[in-house]
Parts: sequence; C-alpha cells; structure tokens
Amino acid sequence: MRLLKQLVAVAAVTFVGGQAIAAVEGNDLLTLLLGLSTAVVAALVYGWVVRRTERRSVTELARSGAGARITRGALIGFAMFAAVIVNIAFVGDYDINGLGSVTGAVALLGFMAAAAVTEELLFRGVLFRVIEERTGTWVALLLTGVVFGLMHLLNPDASLWGAVAIAVEAGFMLAACYAATRNLWVPIGLHFGWNFAAGGIFSVVVSGNGESEGLLDTTMSGPALVTGGDFGPEGSLYTVAAGVALTVAFMWMAHRRGHIVPRRRKAAGAESVPATVS
Repeated sequence: MRLLKQLVAVAAVTFVGGQAIAAVEGNDLLTLLLGLSTAVVAALVYGWVVRRTERRSVTELARSGAGARITRGALIGFAMFAAVIVNIAFVGDYDINGLGSVTGAVALLGFMAAAAVTEELLFRGVLFRVIEERTGTWVALLLTGVVFGLMHLLNPDASLWGAVAIAVEAGFMLAACYAATRNLWVPIGLHFGWNFAAGGIFSVVVSGNGESEGLLDTTMSGPALVTGGDFGPEGSLYTVAAGVALTVAFMWMAHRRGHIVPRRRKAAGAESVPATVS
C-alpha cells in the first residue's frame, strides 16, 4: 500500500501542476513560477508521504548539500547533451542561425524544473526504490527503465524507437545515477540539465514534444539515426551511446560504493543500504 500511496500523492501534484502550467501556456513568467512551484510542492509532498508511510527520515531528499548535488547533476546533464549536439553539428546536421528567445528559455526553465522533479520522484524516488527492495538493483533498473521509456509513447511525435532510446539513455541512466549516489538530487539535476540544454539552450525537439524556443535559433536536418528525426536528438544514436556510457559509469560507481542490492534480498537488508553519499 505504501507504493500506491506514494505514487498517488506525487502523481496528484504532477497532474495539478501540469494542468496549471498548460492553462498559462504563452505566459512565460507564469509558466516559470508555476513550474518552480510544482517542483517545490512535489518535493515537499514526497517527503511528507514517505515519512508517514515508512516512518523514517527521508535521507534521499535531505536538504543538506542539496544545492551542490543538483548543480553537479545539472552540469553532467548539460555536458552530456552538449556533447551530443557537438557531434551532430560536426557531421553538418545542426546549424545555429543566431539568437532565439530569452523569454522562451525562461518559460522552459520552469517547465523543465517541474518535469525533472516530478518524474524523478515518481520513477526513481518511488518506483525504483521500492521495487529494488523486492527484486534487487538490476531488475529494478530494467523494469523502471522500460516503464519510463513506454511512458514517452504518449508524446505527440513518439515512436517505438524513441521509447527504446529513452528507456536506455534516460530510464537506465537515471536509475543508475540514483543507485550510485543514493539521493534524488543528483538525478533531478541531471534530468533538468539535460532537458533544459535540449530545449532551453539548443532549441531542439525534446522527447517528441515539438520544437522548442530556446536561447539559440537553430535548424536540424539529416538522417534520423543521427538527428533523432521527429522525436528529436534523444532518438539519436549519439545520445543512446552517451546514455549507455554514463549508465556503465554510474553502475561501476554503485558497485564500488557497495550500493548494489542483490536480487531477492529481503527488504530489511535493502533498508541498510546508505541513502545518501557525499
């Protein structure tokens, strides 16, 4: 029941926040404010429902060191996506035409903050963490990664390949990031840095959700395996390769830190795994 209660609580904030953001579409300042508000409320609700259902301190969302961890994750996410864009530009399939929209980037800042926080709380904070206690780290990573990819089939320009790519490069990678750090702030920052770099800076399609109006005015054309086609660069083989590399790095780190929960390990044993690492 705790899984259901936690999912419902965070999903309710996600739904209400998403509806509010959609209602003010076109108003960049309100989108920023509502996006940031949704992110803050979602984190507070997650902390409240976990404390009530598990009767413990929510160390995976501890305030101490949160800023540094978010920044660290955001820098990793930005660097990852920037590397993808540089590779696509190197083969001549991405061009910068000039400056884009500063106000559009401001709105995306709020929108991407809400998306990063709510999705990480739902998928890594609730689903991965609870499933890992029952099945172990590797099975939980596989199951939640696949579900995360399938969720993106609901996007307007979604494709089966796009869902597979998201499962590998995001679902697996972000779960591995949580396993390595045992806190949610780093994957939240990574998720935000990646998404904001894509839409807010490089102005490309994000997960099949249409063109973004970010800081740069850009055009992209070329083979779908390179550019990701209508799904955007997240469907590019470059992005999948980067996601696999980071997944391997995070899982190696998790192994070195003793954070891998064996399959069929009892919940009591799983609870002994450190929740946070500096």
